[in-house]
Amino acid sequence: MKKLLFLSAAVACFTFSKVRAQNVNGVRLSDIHVDYVEISPVYDSGDLILKLDYGQKYKRNKDLNVRGDDGKELLFNSYADCLNKLKNYGYELFQTYTYLIDKDNNRPVYILKRK
Repeated sequence: MKKLLFLSAAVACFTFSKVRAQNVNGVRLSDIHVDYVEISPVYDSGDLILKLDYGQKYKRNKDLNVRGDDGKELLFNSYADCLNKLKNYGYELFQTYTYLIDKDNNRPVYILKRK
């Protein structure tokens, strides 16, 4: 009886727990299996948001934003926080360059390679 009660409690915990995973345009980062990705961290109203391009098709530029399962954009603390998050998915920094937005502004872009 105790085993049955424990088993049902464990199943309930797994059923009602919310598994959270990051995704880009509905594709989980763990399901992306490409050799290279390009990330560009951008500030939006003071928040650091990560744009991730792995060669996918997209309609709007916002489709590149990394989001949680709830659909909200994930916010990061710094560029290093972005890189460390992608390291958890098996990527390492390969190359960096700067994207020129206009004559006074530019944005860092990071190319990551799968280990």
